Amino acid sequence: MPNDPGHRGPGERLAALGLTLPPVTAPVAAYVPAVRTGGYVYVSGQLPVADGKLPATGKAGGEVSASDAAGMARICALNALAAAASAAGGLDRIRRIVKVTGFVASAPGFTGQPQVVNGASELFIEVFGEDGRHARSAVGVAELPLNAPVEVELIAEIRE
Repeated sequence: MPNDPGHRGPGERLAALGLTLPPVTAPVAAYVPAVRTGGYVYVSGQLPVADGKLPATGKAGGEVSASDAAGMARICALNALAAAASAAGGLDRIRRIVKVTGFVASAPGFTGQPQVVNGASELFIEVFGEDGRHARSAVGVAELPLNAPVEVELIAEIRE
């Protein structure tokens, strides 16, 4: 879907994609899903949990294809938006996505982390247009919680 240059807000764009924000995933350790401070929301790493479970486990470039991992990064992004919206007072209170970090559980020799994390980045751009373009890191790691293939965290600026 091309970026909407009109005045639709993020909530309307999300709906136009046929998506809704899922319930905020409960933390699996001693942290909170998101923290608002000043004009920003910092979202903890979000796994690709959909309907209470991971769609697949394992390493990108191994048990999980890069394409499937990118789809799971998109789920992570949706979960991150749910956490950010919860802390911000609604999705339309998020002004822009500032920074995204994607962690990709990677099989030996796998170097496609940027393409995997594009699954998240592209969703943010679809939902926020130019305000969804962000600084980013895509990092390969040995393991992630619950043997998830990908995890995404973000920093978002809030409308005052």
